[in-house]
Amino acid sequence: MSYMDEYRFWLEDDYFDQATKDELLGIRDNEKEIEERFYKELEFGTGGLRGVIGAGTNRMNVYTVRKATQGLANFILKQGTQAKGVAIAYDSRHMSPEFADVAGLCLAANGIKAYVFDSLRPTPELSFALRTLGCTAGIVVTASHNPPEYNGYKVYWEDGAQVTAPKDKEIIGEVQAIHDYHTVKTMDKDAAVAAGLYQVIGKEIDDAYMTELKKQIIHPDVIREMAEDIKIVYTPLCGTGNLPVRRVLSELGFKHVYVVPEQENPDPDFTTLEYPNPEDPKAFTYALRLAKEKDADIVLATDPDADRLGVYCKDTKTGEYVSFTGNMSGMLIAEYILRERTATKTMPENPALVTTIVTTNMTGPITREYGVKKIEVLTGFKFIGEQIKLFEQTGSNHYVFGLEESYGCLAGTHARDKDACVAVMCLCEVAAYCKKHGKTLWDMMLDMYEKYGYFKETQYTITLKGIDGSRQIAEIMDKLRKNPPKAFGELKVLKFRDYLTDRYVDMETGQETVTGLPKSNVLYFELPDEAWCCARPSGTEPKIKFYMGVKGSSLEDAQAKVAKLTEDVKACL
Repeated sequence: MSYMDEYRFWLEDDYFDQATKDELLGIRDNEKEIEERFYKELEFGTGGLRGVIGAGTNRMNVYTVRKATQGLANFILKQGTQAKGVAIAYDSRHMSPEFADVAGLCLAANGIKAYVFDSLRPTPELSFALRTLGCTAGIVVTASHNPPEYNGYKVYWEDGAQVTAPKDKEIIGEVQAIHDYHTVKTMDKDAAVAAGLYQVIGKEIDDAYMTELKKQIIHPDVIREMAEDIKIVYTPLCGTGNLPVRRVLSELGFKHVYVVPEQENPDPDFTTLEYPNPEDPKAFTYALRLAKEKDADIVLATDPDADRLGVYCKDTKTGEYVSFTGNMSGMLIAEYILRERTATKTMPENPALVTTIVTTNMTGPITREYGVKKIEVLTGFKFIGEQIKLFEQTGSNHYVFGLEESYGCLAGTHARDKDACVAVMCLCEVAAYCKKHGKTLWDMMLDMYEKYGYFKETQYTITLKGIDGSRQIAEIMDKLRKNPPKAFGELKVLKFRDYLTDRYVDMETGQETVTGLPKSNVLYFELPDEAWCCARPSGTEPKIKFYMGVKGSSLEDAQAKVAKLTEDVKACL
């Protein structure tokens, strides 16, 4: 059907409710808007759905969510694992509870038990819950840190990680095979509960989750000693982190945790935020104001589904608060865990740190320092989670820590996704340890730069929305793939990796090998002196991202180098 045919079908068919039809009638004179909503199905990608909330095939609504769930149910039935059930969590966004219910009742109608949280929960707790309950899969309704008009739907498998190959493609195939909305099942909620196919979960999972988080603490005695001295400001950015983060810090003994009152409670409109992303300095406006008032040591923000952590720390020499990138905070936690586990002889045999190809190269010297194996995977924490599963299956290594540049990390294996709750806890322990020794987190970061090198990373993002934007992004990637630059400014491209065609090319000799990683639309350019650039389209937003990293001899040198590389990359486009 054409987009106009699809539009008329939604207007006329009895399957769709009157509120949906009224919304669509409101755009009947706007053909561009009709086209945007109906020119395609909202893509069920390798992580699930994400899109603007609204009526239409290219929108997040009860019909697209139910259809996606029917595809997942069909896959589970073919696997024969329906008796295990599916866990479902959701965040603070518009329609999140409704979408969670829609998914749960679709599963129930297919004979698959749904375990649904009683209220909003962090994404990592969903990963923990499905493993604790022995479920075959999990769903979390969230659009992470996207603007308020968005929502999303992520699918996890029984190991607790987001689905990876080949299951991701197989689930996508099941979703795409559904062409008739009338074949999508649902049932009455009371009937589902009575049949034992819909169960509400909550406190029992929370308690077990807290127990697992606290197992990651290395020096509880240091926390107790410094609990009165350290001041922490925290904002959940109107999302899911408020209760679990406050609870774990309280149970560990931290006495002075100040929560930003304007962003403490769930708010689907994120009224006090331009963009609910801890990577955005503007998201810290209220938190930094409170930090200065309380003379806080550290300032922490978790994104709405509490899988990412943003950090500021007071520099006692200047009195100013210094921002930390995800690479920096991840390296602080990694260095602390590797150093202290080595010192206390609690490091497991064959330890491994797992990171992504766009994360800081500082991971190299740190893992070498402590004799820990470094494993690189594609962008996306699901690939880090997959490594934990492989370690357990093969016994080859023991997972110690995992991180990605996008403000996400995981200590422990209680979850198989990035976990801002455990990251907050770990970073507060590091801050307490530093304070005991007369240092701040910023002092520790400077010590690491002196020891390992002044690594600096940045991103350059191009946003291209709509049909034309998708085409332009594809053209940019195609151009770089077919004619890779020989240099970015004065930096020669030494090696070129094309993960889509599985080519690893030595640009000087022309010798080709394979990348050794799954196929993905990602291009990576290795440059001299540990510099690099990586290009990839976003999997969740209409953007193409260029990640870059350098190593300098000082903070100023690293900043100058990364700024120059950014301009040189722009010039190549």
